[in-house]
Amino acid sequence: MHQEEFLPTIAAHLIKVARANDGKAPSERDLAEHFSVSRGQVREALAILEAMQMIERRAKSGIYVNPGIGGIEAMSFFARIGLPLENRQIYEAVEVRKIHEIKAAELAALRATDENFERIRNILARSEERLQQGEGLDQLDQEFHLEIVRATQNTVFLNICTSFYALSHGRLRVYFRNPERNRKSHEEHVQIFEALRRRDATLASALMVTHLRGAMSYWTELLEPPAADA
Repeated sequence: MHQEEFLPTIAAHLIKVARANDGKAPSERDLAEHFSVSRGQVREALAILEAMQMIERRAKSGIYVNPGIGGIEAMSFFARIGLPLENRQIYEAVEVRKIHEIKAAELAALRATDENFERIRNILARSEERLQQGEGLDQLDQEFHLEIVRATQNTVFLNICTSFYALSHGRLRVYFRNPERNRKSHEEHVQIFEALRRRDATLASALMVTHLRGAMSYWTELLEPPAADA
């Protein structure tokens, strides 16, 4: 089994076993026997998962799955392979994404190139077509927001935001099942684009705040962790 195929398989198995065993995962030997692979392949996969902060090795105790997996690489990996995240992790990721995108709108208004603007126009045109066909905008919404981040001309910023979108891919499909929400989102995208095109950083940022407020309210109602006891 190739490592790119083995990694999600072993990750899912580790989580399943750990949840039934107080967080403790199987040993390297047990994993190698279970999957009929070499211990070297198991060791390599575990090293990757450890670097992603998904597991930790405890001296004279064994391998444990971290109960609160907070590393963005690990969370994105979970999302891509379909493993569930805790509500708190999802809520916090949505919150941080909001902070990033408001700043992105401000920077994009100052730094966007003609190529960025042309790509956004194309996204908006395709969004209009999908609306006319009665289809959801989940994928195009992601393209729109990431193009704004790309327009900041900061590749590190783009990589971070791309990871956050990997976490929200499944939820976007749910969010955009509502036709009214699709139309409203598209109209707000058009307004944001016009502010960017006019190089109005203050307006672009303010419009992004308003745009994200609706989504944040929706997800907050579903995901916000309960307040701590006084």
